[in-house]
Amino acid sequence: MDFTNILKLLGGVALFLFGMSVMGDALEKSAGSRLSSLLGKLTSNPLKGFALGLAVTAIIQSSSATTVMLVGFVNSGIMTLANVIPVIMGANVGTTVTAWILSLSGLSGDSFIITMLKPTSFTPILAAIGVVLYLFIKDSKKKDIGLILLGFSVLIFGMDYMTAAVEPLAEVPEFRELLLLFKNPIFGILAGAVLTAIIQSSSASVGILQALSTTGAVTFGAAIPIILGQNIGTCVTALISSIGANKGAKRVAMVHLSFNVIGATLVMILFYSLNAIFNFSFVDSLVDHKGIALVHTAFNIFCTLCLLPFCKQFEKLACFLVKDKGGDEKQSLLDDRLLEAPSIAIERCRSVAVTMADIAFGSLQKSFLLLEQFDKKKFEEIQKEEDTVDIYEDEIGSYLLKLTNLDLSKNDSLEVTKLFHMIGDLERLSDHAVNVAESALEMNEKGVSFSSGAKKELSVMIAAVSEILESAMKSFSENNIQLASRIEPLEEVIDELQAAIRSNHIARLQHGECTIELGFILSDLLTNLERISDHCSNIAGCVIEIAHNSFGMHGYTDSQRRGNEVYDKYFEEYSKKYSLVF
Repeated sequence: MDFTNILKLLGGVALFLFGMSVMGDALEKSAGSRLSSLLGKLTSNPLKGFALGLAVTAIIQSSSATTVMLVGFVNSGIMTLANVIPVIMGANVGTTVTAWILSLSGLSGDSFIITMLKPTSFTPILAAIGVVLYLFIKDSKKKDIGLILLGFSVLIFGMDYMTAAVEPLAEVPEFRELLLLFKNPIFGILAGAVLTAIIQSSSASVGILQALSTTGAVTFGAAIPIILGQNIGTCVTALISSIGANKGAKRVAMVHLSFNVIGATLVMILFYSLNAIFNFSFVDSLVDHKGIALVHTAFNIFCTLCLLPFCKQFEKLACFLVKDKGGDEKQSLLDDRLLEAPSIAIERCRSVAVTMADIAFGSLQKSFLLLEQFDKKKFEEIQKEEDTVDIYEDEIGSYLLKLTNLDLSKNDSLEVTKLFHMIGDLERLSDHAVNVAESALEMNEKGVSFSSGAKKELSVMIAAVSEILESAMKSFSENNIQLASRIEPLEEVIDELQAAIRSNHIARLQHGECTIELGFILSDLLTNLERISDHCSNIAGCVIEIAHNSFGMHGYTDSQRRGNEVYDKYFEEYSKKYSLVF
């Protein structure tokens, strides 16, 4: 093997790894919300968890990436250790898909159908289609499909380069002697583990082994321990990712490692014990692409069948290996590990924003109650909750900024934009809760109260604001477009209520039924209540605009004006419901 072949081998490996990375990223991006939906359906049922791990890994073509995401989920408190164990097992099986795709290059036969099934035959066609979709089509979804095809094509070209580069090794006696060393299970496992740990992808290392099998020097006896080691080496990525995470996330990485180590040990003991008794003839037979894919798949399925019933024991083992250190651990609201899958990271942002909305909504409800009966404890709670909402805004905003630097699909990009706008409105809602609470405090300290007429009018407006708040929060958390479309008519009714109450207050002043001092407090309250409804309108606008795959409030406000049949219907309904005629 000369220097030129060494360069070809390095180039082939580089193309192979790059193609796999591009294809995996594009597959995840294209899957988008569907991937988030899959993860959202996780249950405590181990079989469903296994199926979920298999499906997600088959989509993104990387068990390491899936496990890193699971580390992030546990670190963020989205999932528990018990939930993720069967998912990890499913991920190990899902990662075998790549080896089967690559095994197609080993098909033999001269018929047209078999020839066209070989990647070397159809890859140029896929590459040409991919270039056209990626360079000349504007639709982002089609561009993603083009990138998937290009990534797959580069992967196959890299595989061909590797195969061509290692062919001369068949004539090198030292290479054959080296492979004989790998028939020793310990050496084979170490070689597979080290190679996979370096490139951090079991799919890629299996692909390299498949390329080496074309030399005609790799036997089943050498391949089996290397494949066992490759499954152990792939755990390195999750172990590195767990550094700096909480104990739950570290335990996820330990489950991944212990599953593969126990599985490899179990298979090694069983296989070599049976081989010693029955002397399997295939051990010294040459292995090809399909044989390696078969061994890889059989190993992972066998381990899963044997170990899936012992999920609870794996949980106990992980807890034993990563012990509780005492004290409360800080749990991350948003984990950077989830950025490996932007659509899932965005869904997590949305979930945290919903929690933020719940806190702001609760603060406003408490502040309204303070106007009826002041409570110092509730007042202090509102102030603390406002600080909490500020923290949420900072963390979500910083995380969304990181997401904007990633290659996002159009839908994901719009969702990020929506969340950027919404967290600002949610933070302002908590500010208004404090403002309303401070008005209640001022009235309590001065021992003053509104006239009976002002109280009745204010209760009507607070009821209207409470409804618009509830509708806005629900439309956001549930993506309820119909509910969002009712908000703008109610917001206009609240505007009219504000104007009418101000006018009635002036009349009461003229009749000596109210004081200027109370007038200032009432004016502040009305301003805050009206601005609360404005922020609710902004939230509804975001929900509606994003549902129509666009972002720009002009389209929303144009559809929410008098003269629109639906708008007029809701406006009339709310005008009657929140009338100041007593």
